[in-house]
Amino acid sequence: MPTSGFARVLGIAGGSCAGKTTLAVAMVERLGDRAVHLPFDEYYRDHGHLTPDERALVNYDHPDSLDHELFLVHLGDLVAGRPVEVPVYDFATHCRTDSTRRLDPGPVVVVDGILLFAVPGIRECLDLLVYVDVPGDVRLARRVERDVSERGRTEESVRAQFAATVAPMHELFVAPHRADADVVIRGEGDMGHVVDDLVQRLG
Repeated sequence: MPTSGFARVLGIAGGSCAGKTTLAVAMVERLGDRAVHLPFDEYYRDHGHLTPDERALVNYDHPDSLDHELFLVHLGDLVAGRPVEVPVYDFATHCRTDSTRRLDPGPVVVVDGILLFAVPGIRECLDLLVYVDVPGDVRLARRVERDVSERGRTEESVRAQFAATVAPMHELFVAPHRADADVVIRGEGDMGHVVDDLVQRLG
């Protein structure tokens, strides 16, 4: 599919707060106009029909929590050279906003997400698969810092969610796909040499 289209697709997966988005952004910055970034995180299903208490009970770390059907349509459009309207997800409310973000195609599409490799239809569309590996305690510390400062969460709720769903789902749906990766990197320290290597691999 993407391998014969307009663009090459770089897929970056790994545990929560492993450094996937950091690497994706670094790749786009290095490649400049050649690359566009399509985050899988924007494709969480809308839960506006649920009460806030019901939304809090949803397992957001299971593949079913993501609208991979729409993601695949948009990825296919970008690979074919067509622009897409990317949904904008509000992590504080667990709902999609009324806004979308236009994303124009480019020769390289960089996609990243915790569960990116867990959906077979997506995995098969990736030309280069990168897994970012970081110890669980480091990821938890990063997640607390991020969700409290950026997503309006309390530290207690973040730690509870990590123990209840993030860590168990990581073992079920994320860690096993480390073996599917073409490249496994450590998500700690400077990413400069990693970016150089991936740019070379993409050609």
